[in-house]
Amino acid sequence: MIPNPTMPEVNIPAVIQHIPLQSYLILATLLFAIGIIGVLTRRNAIIIFMSIELMLNAANLLLIAFSSYRSDPSAQVFVFFIMAVAAAEVAVGLAIIVMIYRNTRNTDIGFLNKLKW
Repeated sequence: MIPNPTMPEVNIPAVIQHIPLQSYLILATLLFAIGIIGVLTRRNAIIIFMSIELMLNAANLLLIAFSSYRSDPSAQVFVFFIMAVAAAEVAVGLAIIVMIYRNTRNTDIGFLNKLKW
């Protein structure tokens, strides 16, 4: 790597140096795309929640990769809070899905549209 006098010296951990940043970008993009496809094409509420979690994990992967390459731990702390909020979201979402399933015996999103009236 050519030293740049305008940029400060960044110490990238040895484990991270072996995997290029582009690999993390490709993996996170692939995970996010799978999540988007799952949300847009599936009708089951549980699969949709799993797809949303996959998209959140793709964003977390990018935050961790960029923070490791920049040697800045602030993004890793942010990822910790994102994971805590995602866990709470899953707990509330699954509780709602279980209650809907107990009442209707169905978790199809198209069927849930009839619950408005």
